[in-house]
Amino acid sequence: MIGLSSLTINGRSLVSPKLNSKRASLVLSKIDEILAWEKSSDQERDVRFVELGQYLCEVRAGQYCRLDNLRSFDEYLEQKFPESRRKAYYLMAIHEHLPRIPKTDLNSMGWTKARELVKVARREGQNFDCAPWVHKARELPREEFKREVEKHLTGQETEPWEIIYFKLYKSQLPVLEQALETAALMLGSDKSRGYCLEMICADFLAGANFESLSIAK
Repeated sequence: MIGLSSLTINGRSLVSPKLNSKRASLVLSKIDEILAWEKSSDQERDVRFVELGQYLCEVRAGQYCRLDNLRSFDEYLEQKFPESRRKAYYLMAIHEHLPRIPKTDLNSMGWTKARELVKVARREGQNFDCAPWVHKARELPREEFKREVEKHLTGQETEPWEIIYFKLYKSQLPVLEQALETAALMLGSDKSRGYCLEMICADFLAGANFESLSIAK
């Protein structure tokens, strides 16, 4: 029993921390404020994402969701990010893995580029040299920067690509997000959403071909 209170999993305490109700109320209200601001103006999404990621990490560490009588942090995210919890975890990863990059630089590059930069930081650890990557993030368009990251991680040029646009109704988004998240769990979280969508389509085609062959017989 000695030292039980100091046991941890992945750096997080097994014992629930004492709830600081005043601080928890402040942080939770700040998150609500930022999310409400996002809905009113998409431009703010890239202005306050660093702040949002920091607050989310604090909510998880301090278990502030207890203030709202929620059972877990995941339940809190389900309420605040009903369309997809993936974004919340991306923002938290940015806060956790890119602490040496000034907030102004992160804000200027935008959260999608910062999300890609987390992959480099995770790979290189303490040897991560952020300065040249911050410069690339400023200078390169988003997709080109993503290719630079993939080239750095794999050592290979990425194959030619193109962006495909199609319309989705809001009622369809939950199904699409769930399918992509399920595919990512099965294939590995390091796989791109494009690859996951390709595998979903390939699985559908395999089933369709099988049914066609059965009918033909």
